[in-house]
This record gives sequence, C-alpha cells and structure tokens, in this order.
Amino acid sequence: MKMKFQLAAAALTVMGVSSPALADDLVLYCSPQIEWCQVMVEAFTRETGINVAMTRKSSGETFAQIKAEADNPRGDVWWGGTGDPHLQAAEEGLTEEYHSPMLEKLHPWAQKQAKQSGYRTVGIYAGALGFGYNSELLDQKGLKAPECWADLTDTALVNEVEIANPNSSGTSYTMLATMVQLMGEDKAFDYLRELHKNIAQYTKSGSAPIKDAARGEVTVGIVFQHDAVTQTVEGFPIVTVAPCEGTGYEIGSMSIIKGGPNPDSAKKFYDFALRADVQELAAEAKAYQVPSNASAKAPPAAPDFSKIKLIDYDFAKYGSSDERSRLLAKWDAEIGSLPK
Repeated sequence: MKMKFQLAAAALTVMGVSSPALADDLVLYCSPQIEWCQVMVEAFTRETGINVAMTRKSSGETFAQIKAEADNPRGDVWWGGTGDPHLQAAEEGLTEEYHSPMLEKLHPWAQKQAKQSGYRTVGIYAGALGFGYNSELLDQKGLKAPECWADLTDTALVNEVEIANPNSSGTSYTMLATMVQLMGEDKAFDYLRELHKNIAQYTKSGSAPIKDAARGEVTVGIVFQHDAVTQTVEGFPIVTVAPCEGTGYEIGSMSIIKGGPNPDSAKKFYDFALRADVQELAAEAKAYQVPSNASAKAPPAAPDFSKIKLIDYDFAKYGSSDERSRLLAKWDAEIGSLPK
C-alpha cells in the first residue's frame, strides 16, 4: 500500500472509521472539500462495513493521477470535482461504463451527463461559478463592491483577486471555458490578460481563493458560489456574487476507475452516493451544492439557480480531451507565462 493511503487511513481511524491498513475494500479519490469526503467515507463504512482508503485532491490533480496510473490502476472511484475532467477521463477510456439502478432518480442534467459520457460518469451535484468578496476589507480599502466579471479588472483591485490555476483546478478550468463561451475566445483571453494584472496568486485548489479572502489575505476569490456560501456560514464576512453578465456552472461528477482493484465495492459506493438521503449529508459538511437526486433537499443556504443568469454551458465540447488540452495549453502560453 502506498504511504498516502496509509496516512489517509490513519486519519480516518482517528475519526472512528475502521482502518483500511490491512485490507483496502475501496480506494476513493475525492475532489470536493475534505469535510464532505470524510462524511461520505464514514457513512459508507458505517452502513456497509467496507473499509475505505481515501485521498483528497483537486479535480485536475486527480485526473492527472488516474491517467498516470492507467497501466496499474490503484483507485476504485473518483467522487466529486468538476465534470469536465471526468468527461475527458471517460473519452480517454480511463473509467468504466456503469448503468446504476439509481439513474432514473436523478435530475435530467445529471442523467444527461451520464449519457454524454457513455455512462462512464454521472452528475452528483451542480454548482454555479461566481466570486465572493470580503466586505470588511472592501470597506477598509474604500473599494466598490464588484457585481460583474468586468469589475474584477478594475485597477483598484491590483493584487486583491485570487483564482486557481486551471491546470490543477476544475473550478478554474470552468471559469476559463465560461469566459470563452460568454465572450468569444479572443475577447475572453483579452479579459484574462487584464484580470492577470489583479491576480495576487494562482492557487492549486479551486476553493483556496475564497478561504484566503475569508482570512483577509485578498479581497476577492473567484470560486463556485457554494464555496463562498460555506465561508459566510462559517461566520466570515464573505458576500457571494452571481456575475451580472452571466456565468457557467459545473456538474460535479463521479466515475468508476477502469481496472480498479475493488470493482464490486466501487459499484456499491456509486449507488450509495446517488441516494437522496446520502446526498443530503452534504449539509453536515457545510457543502452547499445542488444535489443530483431529484428527491434530495438542497441545504437552505445553497445558491438558488433560478436567480442566477446561467449560460448554456457546452459540457460535451469543453469536457472533450482535445478542447480541454488546447485551452489549457493556450492559457499556459498566453496567461500563465505572463510576468507578475
């Protein structure tokens, strides 16, 4: 067993979950916030008795790991994270086809995700892109509250904005693809060049920018809106913004890794994770995404999609291997390489 799994197992043992050190019945790669990953592991083990070794990494990092391990798969299930890299993994044959008996219980957008992937991934939650700002810092610095994407390029916000690197973060790749669809590619990259002037740093994790804003390290964090809501619920002075021009959204997804060591346990977890009662456990972890099971109730603090101007996000195109690789390479060449 690899050391990272031993460390994950040890952490879970402290929390009361039986240690998988002797027998890994399920190896879970988890991409949402660690608290939600832990809630899911605890609930699954409690119900089934199946031991779980869990590693938490961002969407981009997890996709890279699964691809690197393709000749010797070590994981069983990839749970959560933006759908684009899940779709790319499906296209590249890194994940298994599975028709869960729970599919008919899901919202149409989640079923569509499954169909588009040849049933190699499925939608488990949805979340709208946006940003959050620290209202106390804004007042202290005499800054105007941003309401639109365009506001984030204001010269008054130099070194006051954070976003993740789209190579490691599904959140940031969603933002990149959203700008291209919202503005057209040329104008989108012009916008990203202007935004770059205000970026304090490109983080590895997609949720890190709003955590930094909550701590007062920067004023604005570009994230999924539910991540900003989490900080507000925690008591930080974070205001969540749905940008006025419109915005993209993610379909957080789940996939069974092709050739994983525990296929039967993988299917059990897959079905488990699609149940309404299990998706409602998100509230325990202060996760405010919209659940994919039509019978599951979203937490009261979750962003209301009916009040957000959403674009018609093209998941098939921007989740394809060629388009995702092309856009990331262009971002590296034209944005990531710019001096600070």
